[in-house]
Amino acid sequence: MSARAHVAGLPALTTSFFRDQLQRIRGASAHTVRAYALALRLYLGFLADSRRRSVAMLGLGDLDAKGVAAFLTDLETARGNSVSTRNCRLAALRGFFEYLVRHDPTNSEQYHQVLALPMKRAPVRPAVYLEPEWMKSILEQPDQKTPQGVRDHALLLFLYNTGARIAEALSLREEDVTTVRPPTVRIRGKGARERLCPLWPETVAALRRLSESQPMIQGATFFRNARGARLSRDGAAYILQKYVNRARVSAPALAKIRVTPHVLRHSCAVALLQSGVDVTVIRDYLGHASIATTNRYLSTNMEMKRQVLEGFWRRSGLRSTKPDSRRPTADLIQFLQSLT
Repeated sequence: MSARAHVAGLPALTTSFFRDQLQRIRGASAHTVRAYALALRLYLGFLADSRRRSVAMLGLGDLDAKGVAAFLTDLETARGNSVSTRNCRLAALRGFFEYLVRHDPTNSEQYHQVLALPMKRAPVRPAVYLEPEWMKSILEQPDQKTPQGVRDHALLLFLYNTGARIAEALSLREEDVTTVRPPTVRIRGKGARERLCPLWPETVAALRRLSESQPMIQGATFFRNARGARLSRDGAAYILQKYVNRARVSAPALAKIRVTPHVLRHSCAVALLQSGVDVTVIRDYLGHASIATTNRYLSTNMEMKRQVLEGFWRRSGLRSTKPDSRRPTADLIQFLQSLT
């Protein structure tokens, strides 16, 4: 394959990967598309710099395992990325190279070598979540006498009730909510998957107040900014942080936690676990593709572990009724105190 063909082939296959494979066939969300685009942009930029040429002069023959491995190392060393971020970038590149295997058989061998690059083992960090009383303090902060406060309270309550991802919540439309018994909401998740979630009466009331406080716009999303446009992710994060800062007066523990919209999703999952909901039900509730993702919350909740351990100890019958001979007597304690 000539150098000219290489240059022509890479842009064409990259474009078709995003337009046809990701968006049309897989139905990837805008967030997923952005993540793939960022990974590929960083990789091609690194490759061009290391080979001292412009990205426009790169060809399909330049995409090999050696270059990808060097890029992954650069992410951790030069850019200071975590192992998790490194693995996310590799996962995105794998998706692209899997597409190349099917559409460029000439270079399939070098693509397979890239696909053989392993993920790096990373420590699993416990999911950060809010205790119910902390969440209650946050929900008490918006001033529901104002249109903005009505919107903010409805958004925060909806996120906690449904465990929705922030992108899912911000794409919510009025027709997605059913207020007849039982009240439910249709959430459009990753990969064009849909799920139904039940709504608390309080959430239904909050959404109804929000609907009544803003003008009807055909096809508009539920949660909007001051200009009537769809609320952005940054806008939602700002709203949450504002009320977290206020809630720290009554809930000082919040000062030690970085609270993001995704933390409310974790908080919903842990609250469901604490209520005794089966983990497979929580998987469907949150829209997880794999039960392994949901199982992460089992290892997070120390309170549940403590309760299980105490129950096991009580049932074991191992608790001794005899006095512990190793326990210091009062006389011994007095003797030791006399030596100090």
